Amino acid sequence: MHSRLQELKKEEETLLKIKVMLQEQLNRLKFEEGALKSIINAQTEEEGASQRAFPETECKHFPPANHSALSKQQKQYSEPHNKASFYTDSRDSSGEGCVCHVFVLVLCLSSAEDFDWTKNDHSSFYYGTFPAGFSWGAGSSAYQTEGAWDKDGKGLSIWDVFSHKKGKIQHNETGDASCEGYHKIKLRVFTLVQFAADHINERGIQYYDELINHLLENKITPIVTLYHWDLPQVLQEKYGGWQNISMVNHFNDYANLCFERFGDRVKYWTTFNNPWSIAVEGYETGEHAPGLKLRGTGAYRAAHHIIKAHAKVWHTYDTQWRAKQKGLVGISLSGDWGEPVDISNQKDIEAAERYVQFYLGWFATPIFHGDYPQVMKDFIGKKSVQQGLGMSRLPTFSPQEKSYIKGTCDFLGIGHFTTRYITQKNNPSGRSSGSYFTDRDLAELVDPRWPDPGSEWLYSVPWGFRRLLNFVKTQYGNPMIYVTENGVSEKMPCTELCDDWRIQYYKDYINEMLKAIKDGVNVKGYTAWSLLDKFEWDEGYSERFGLYYVDFRNKNKPRYPKASVQFYKRIIGFNGFPNQREVENWRRKAVETCSSSNQLLAADPLTSHMEMVTEIVVPTVCTLSILLSAILLMFLLRRRN
Repeated sequence: MHSRLQELKKEEETLLKIKVMLQEQLNRLKFEEGALKSIINAQTEEEGASQRAFPETECKHFPPANHSALSKQQKQYSEPHNKASFYTDSRDSSGEGCVCHVFVLVLCLSSAEDFDWTKNDHSSFYYGTFPAGFSWGAGSSAYQTEGAWDKDGKGLSIWDVFSHKKGKIQHNETGDASCEGYHKIKLRVFTLVQFAADHINERGIQYYDELINHLLENKITPIVTLYHWDLPQVLQEKYGGWQNISMVNHFNDYANLCFERFGDRVKYWTTFNNPWSIAVEGYETGEHAPGLKLRGTGAYRAAHHIIKAHAKVWHTYDTQWRAKQKGLVGISLSGDWGEPVDISNQKDIEAAERYVQFYLGWFATPIFHGDYPQVMKDFIGKKSVQQGLGMSRLPTFSPQEKSYIKGTCDFLGIGHFTTRYITQKNNPSGRSSGSYFTDRDLAELVDPRWPDPGSEWLYSVPWGFRRLLNFVKTQYGNPMIYVTENGVSEKMPCTELCDDWRIQYYKDYINEMLKAIKDGVNVKGYTAWSLLDKFEWDEGYSERFGLYYVDFRNKNKPRYPKASVQFYKRIIGFNGFPNQREVENWRRKAVETCSSSNQLLAADPLTSHMEMVTEIVVPTVCTLSILLSAILLMFLLRRRN
């Protein structure tokens, strides 16, 4: 019976994938039909006009899909009138369909300055530069890189405890040593985590003092994250962690200490990194620390307290520190983009909007507008009633709390990695069926043609990034945005420094961000994720996001630059993409550079082997020699007796 259910599930997934591909083709045909009508109308209106004598041999390739906005409220964004003249198609002669360049210009002229969500230019590339003063960086986090889990008086965190439980992390790996960042302070780049439960650890304060000072000495601006998932274990055991409202005050006390000790030098603070994962994976699915499976309630309760904690910290900074320190406080939210499978199906469009609202909007809407998205309140409330509950499983804010929370964001951090196609799916209702995932009534799909070099959840879909940024612009009044996480992993059994796929990912995603800025989105900075290979939570060390390869087998944890380092440095140096020839040259040189790095790394296993011989084999041989000598001596003594 179980095997039959698995077969039926696989058949359902296959049929859904086929549906996506067929819908792609249908969307393409609809798009081309509309385009041809535009051409015919334009030619009829302008027949004989010499100023429209465009070269017939110049062609433009278009991708097969046509994607829409989520709802009527997100139909249009401003776009430069002369956009077409800056875009270059990145596809080769194998692209599907080719129409004359007159087609592009007719569309550009007819669209004026409005950006149409139905416009299909996903494979086009924009050559241009970012605004002056745009910030570039690379990110990291404490537990994932520092190691030294039990040094200098550091207390246990929930991740220290969780990762030491057998079966929780792939290969039972831990972050005990990780990149040894704690002992390599001059090689580290941002993120401050870990708040004290009962006392101030002055050695920890000193470590971060030195880190911040070293960053500033090297003209690097620290963007400090107060909480990146590793809650002190004592607070989890004593209060239940983020399930308990008392965490709001504990977190505020910790943040106030950080403002006091570091605020004279740190001017950018983010309260939480990706609270969605903290809530859902920590308190709903149990995949992450603290590993609780409080289905249908745990995630909502944790998120409720996190939002309140964020607001309180913002107010503390605003009233006590802002005037003297002149800093900014924001929050970093993660969000995948959700695109409707069928752009002509209203239910799919609404399901795609629910996907984004249940993900990004869950936290952003209260912070910018004072309350949860209406669609979350409606759907969770309806599901709760169907379960026979007297009230919604989604907590509520009082009128005073709504007013207190609204507007508590000086800048919005955005972490984005991938996109999903979304379709309507009615999940069964019942007393035991309520969960965050079933509350949404949708199914997530992927296009099998999307590249997926590493993490099973991470597909490269650059055009979704631009759409997400435009969504933020429209929904939340075009706030100041810093992209705090964006990158791609690899999952390989062998070492690979020539990460061409990562170069492609950064090139395409950063370019979509540049297009979003041209749309009018207020993006001020970008952080590549991540600086180093590191401990990847429940995946251990099996996945690598780093620009720098870390040899975890070597006790010294040496780092080697991947090809993507050189490519990203070029983007930063030119503050964008100057022209096609230059960008292609960057790529070629980056691959050439990584070849020599590969040779250096290839010699390292020998060094590691020699260290192993010194540290393990030699002591073992010595021990055996001593034992054999003792046995021989006993044998001789017995013979003498």
